[in-house]
Amino acid sequence: MKVLVISPHPDDETLGAGGTLLKLKNEGHEIYWLNVTNMKTEYGYTAERVAERNAEIKSVADAYQVDGFYNLELQPAGVDGYDLGELVPRFKAVFEEVKPDVLFMPYQYDVHSDHRVIFEAVYSCTKSFRAPYLNTVLCMEILSETDQAERSHGFIPNVFVDVTDYLDKKIEIMKTYKSEIDASPFPRNEDAIRGLASYRGATAHYKYSEAFYLVRSRVDNF
Repeated sequence: MKVLVISPHPDDETLGAGGTLLKLKNEGHEIYWLNVTNMKTEYGYTAERVAERNAEIKSVADAYQVDGFYNLELQPAGVDGYDLGELVPRFKAVFEEVKPDVLFMPYQYDVHSDHRVIFEAVYSCTKSFRAPYLNTVLCMEILSETDQAERSHGFIPNVFVDVTDYLDKKIEIMKTYKSEIDASPFPRNEDAIRGLASYRGATAHYKYSEAFYLVRSRVDNF
């Protein structure tokens, strides 16, 4: 099975599906990672910070033992400035190269505009006649983004993955992003990550779980 995870920013893949990715890789599946935005000097970041972030990404990709990595390097917090007609073909090109069976992507109503625009562009690529190889589409729950969705569009998960054996490793990987994790009450902190996994796990009778919203799943053997 081929799995593609799409992160609007480096760290979203780990916050939203890190334990699940580790579990799937351990089970022998292929993992592909498409990161959408990145730091670049032309976006106002120092060369030192860009090098540091790229080293973090490489370390995380190695930790997941990804079978393929793609980086569109769009401007962080500026994805809504790109034309959707420009974005869709870039996502489609990755889809056609990977041909994933399973897709993890951001939730439609995440508070960050980057997440919402990326959802719209990616979802356009998931139509069955455009991606007949794609069987399952899932939205991730990303701390400090999904939980801040407007209340009428709150995240109600319907898929739960047992990540009890992988949560410690997920947190270890998340710590690679030194500027993205901090002590409580900063929302992306170790206690919050573990607490959310415990809360979602209780719903599904696991110790720790990651939760997803199933957009679509195709079942061929009914």
